[in-house]
Amino acid sequence: MNADALNGRLLFAIPKKGRLHEKCMELLAGADIQFRRHNRLDVALAMNHPLALVFLPASDIPSFVGNGNVDLGITGHDVILEAAIEDRVAEVQRLGFGRCKLQVQAPEAGPIKSVNDLAGKRVVTSFEVLAGAYFDKIDASMGLVGESKTRIQYVGGSVEAACSLGLADGIVDLVESGDTMRAAGLHAIETILETEAVLIRSSTPKHAEHTALISLISSRIAGVVAAGKYVVCEYNINRDRLPEARQIAPGRKAPTVSPLEEPNWVAVKSMVIKKEVARVMDELVRIGAEDILIFNLDNCRV
Repeated sequence: MNADALNGRLLFAIPKKGRLHEKCMELLAGADIQFRRHNRLDVALAMNHPLALVFLPASDIPSFVGNGNVDLGITGHDVILEAAIEDRVAEVQRLGFGRCKLQVQAPEAGPIKSVNDLAGKRVVTSFEVLAGAYFDKIDASMGLVGESKTRIQYVGGSVEAACSLGLADGIVDLVESGDTMRAAGLHAIETILETEAVLIRSSTPKHAEHTALISLISSRIAGVVAAGKYVVCEYNINRDRLPEARQIAPGRKAPTVSPLEEPNWVAVKSMVIKKEVARVMDELVRIGAEDILIFNLDNCRV
């Protein structure tokens, strides 16, 4: 695809593979961004918006958004920090998927039980910037300088094998379920940061004509994320107990309250976080709510 086909289009960078890709595809479908991606092409034109999707490695997306012509992107919060580009990109919103922890790990059967034990030794990682900054602080607090400082070595993959293959005394790597870490005989001794997927844009807008479309796409994505996080809880309750009910299920901003024909009774609708539904329903029953119904959301605007 030549550059002329992209002229005048908003450019939206999506991870081309890895742990974020499939979730991003679901997010684009929920936001009604319709496209066809041809085999072996990393650019796809949207059919219902003046927008082009650019499929890139997640680690490259902050640079393309911050320094290039890409207007929007989805990547990991950890990747932005590793690229040291926080001043040139803005996080529009956290997306609620791709959650994991960047952790310091060491052999479970070995003598290293804390980061202080690892200081001054060999650490292998794909996160050279973050690991370097972290251990610089540890080294400084322990008075380690020059040759005695922690040695950070970059490898692009198979980080968890570095200890067993004699390359490292400890590693810094992302941990999602922990299965890979445990299979490699490692255990986490410290968490550097918690991360998840984020929608980002350039801190300095590049194309004024795209401002409205950026807002539209951002709003749609926020609606899809909220629909995945919340359900609608509807119930009837005596108006005298309404203050208590509002404490139990306050909604995102406020519940919707409508009068019923039954004297002093009201119908209430409130958005409730999915993982809290059982507790909320139990609490509403306890204060006298009746006809409690839960509705899943396909999509919404928030």
